Amino acid sequence: MNDLQPSHPVLSARGLCREFSLTEGRSLEVLRHLDLDIHEAEMVAIVGLSGVGKSTLLHCIGLLDTPSSGQLIYHKDGQTWRSPGLDEAQRCALRNQFIGFVFQFFHLLNDLDVLENVMLPAIVGTPKAEWKQRKHEVEARARSLLDTVGLSGREKQAPGTLSGGERQRVAIARALINNPRLLLCDEPTGNLDSNTSEKIHTLLRQLHEDFGTSILVVTHDPDLASRADRRLAMIDGRFESAADGTDR
Repeated sequence: MNDLQPSHPVLSARGLCREFSLTEGRSLEVLRHLDLDIHEAEMVAIVGLSGVGKSTLLHCIGLLDTPSSGQLIYHKDGQTWRSPGLDEAQRCALRNQFIGFVFQFFHLLNDLDVLENVMLPAIVGTPKAEWKQRKHEVEARARSLLDTVGLSGREKQAPGTLSGGERQRVAIARALINNPRLLLCDEPTGNLDSNTSEKIHTLLRQLHEDFGTSILVVTHDPDLASRADRRLAMIDGRFESAADGTDR
């Protein structure tokens, strides 16, 4: 694990709040004035009981949901994007190019083979007029990523023919296809048995070290959390002191 915390954030959240409207004018406050920095080449784990706001935070950071208030700041190669302040096209571009997603339930498309699933974010993010020129490059990267996650030779298989652990490996390769600055993992082993989970834990840590990708992972799994550089405990929509005492 990193002995020194990197100095440059790829993501900063300031005063993040998320409320959901209920009946009779009531509301449910899920995130409460959260501040968070994720630094370059840093792996951070968020732990806590179900319902404390972990996945809601991840969805807001991933621009899948919109905070009720507060600000999200994304940094890459000297450029900065701030939300609110992004139009829908900018939000879509950041989701596609800046962020990679790994979900508990894989979300692979059964009508596509393994290779096509991995390539999908690049296909979606490439203008139609440019795809012919980029296709060979993208396919080569997809094959390389499948080799990295231990699935070389499985490119033409249907996702439904794979085990749960293999499908999650495909999902991880897909999340990395556009070389994202930040990888968001929402309970990536929550749907897997303990032996398979251990293999995914090892893979995520190895990919983090090999690619230098910043990773924010939400997990109930103490083994996965222990592999992070920093662990944050979340209670009732707020961060408490870090599980390992390293939080500010």
